[in-house]
Amino acid sequence: MQFWLMKSEPDVFGIDDLAKAPKKTEHWDGVRNYQARNMMRDDMKRGDKVFFYHSNCKSPGIAGIARVVREGYPDFTAFDPKEKYYDPKSQADAPRWFMVDLKFERKLKRVITLEELKQRTKLKNMPLVRKGNRLSIMPVTSAEWDFILGLE
Repeated sequence: MQFWLMKSEPDVFGIDDLAKAPKKTEHWDGVRNYQARNMMRDDMKRGDKVFFYHSNCKSPGIAGIARVVREGYPDFTAFDPKEKYYDPKSQADAPRWFMVDLKFERKLKRVITLEELKQRTKLKNMPLVRKGNRLSIMPVTSAEWDFILGLE
């Protein structure tokens, strides 16, 4: 099993939205970065654990935990001109973008803020806290996962 961190803006789709989704499951669409796409398409596997991170908000941080329940498949929002994430260069027979399905597991007892994570020397190599890393999906080591859960 691998561990991941996935960012979403809570006013667009937050941890509460995932918890309220049918079967507490939703597809993770709209990723339009090739490195993040490759992780979803090639690396994320069913059963992997995900930190659900709220970004671009007053107090960004890890809000909950989800699990990958469907491995990478073409992001169908790229094919529909009416969709926000439409990409005319992505075709059903040659998809450019991929997504995974996540299932809500639980909210954390509290949001563990980015500011707090940055202060922890044990997390100094975590991509999230390094300057210049803006990816919406990133791997988390098992040691980082366990350490962060210990902060709850």
